[in-house]
Amino acid sequence: MLQNNPFAVAEYQCADDLMQTVIKLLLQSEDKFDASKGGGSELLGVNFRLTQPRARLSRSEMRGKVFSALGELFWCLAGSNRLDFISHYIPKYSEYSNDGRTIHGAYGPRIFGKEDSDQFKNVANLLKVNPDSRRATIQVFSASDLRYAGDPQRRYKDVPCTCTLQAILRRGQLNLIVHMRSNDAYLGLPHDIFVFTMLQEMLARTLGVEIGFYQHIVNHLHLYDDHRDQAKDYLNEDVQSILPMPWMPKEDPLSLIPALIAAEAAIRADPRCVLQSEFAPYWSDIICLLRVHSENHYKHDGYKTRIAQIKTQIHGSTYKPYVS
Repeated sequence: MLQNNPFAVAEYQCADDLMQTVIKLLLQSEDKFDASKGGGSELLGVNFRLTQPRARLSRSEMRGKVFSALGELFWCLAGSNRLDFISHYIPKYSEYSNDGRTIHGAYGPRIFGKEDSDQFKNVANLLKVNPDSRRATIQVFSASDLRYAGDPQRRYKDVPCTCTLQAILRRGQLNLIVHMRSNDAYLGLPHDIFVFTMLQEMLARTLGVEIGFYQHIVNHLHLYDDHRDQAKDYLNEDVQSILPMPWMPKEDPLSLIPALIAAEAAIRADPRCVLQSEFAPYWSDIICLLRVHSENHYKHDGYKTRIAQIKTQIHGSTYKPYVS
């Protein structure tokens, strides 16, 4: 963590601590907005930090959405903008496609582009040769996203809420600072924290360093009126204590991405598939979660029995509360 910083930001240990505070403030906020997706309450210029980024999963019944969060992560890692990919995990995405096939604002092609436009790999290479660099920034929002903003018939239904991700390596720890133009506190924030801290830890492992703090800066943090009752129910839950995800293996995860993407695609097509690749326990558990989701999605004969079998293959207790 950066020392002697007079401009201190709000710090939290886990995602639920952060979410509880944010939801309370938004429910109390008298500042309102009205947008194309609906109206709600807002907070402007919000800045907070997670000191334990691996405590990225909500332990609540309401917001413990590990499957949809993993879906967004793998959609990103695959560099995909395909609607059929992400709608397997989050059907609501179909509302934000202009052509019924793709999502314009998908992060994957922007972060994991092809060849020279692979920003994730470029940032990793930069920090390998210049650990003190202040240029290790991934640009997500693009000027072209506003190309048709004034034309209701042609404007994009979905543009990125994220502007930049900046990695800063100090004292052997990789910190990540994310800047958002807008953030849905109830639906979007838990997923963003999960995906970006996973990318942070993957980058740290690629560089052979430890994971530092995660900082999230939001210009417009909001809670839609349609989610107020659900948000209140979330606050009334008895959320469990902090339980971070296990440490990611120390080997470079970039070399594993093709195999992980291939496994996800096979499972999404048919959860009963037989996977040939062998993964370390950390990644094997995540593959198990993808299998559970697809079993619940398709509900082929005997799926409950297979889910029970998959649960016995998961190492430790971190993920078992999410499997039923």
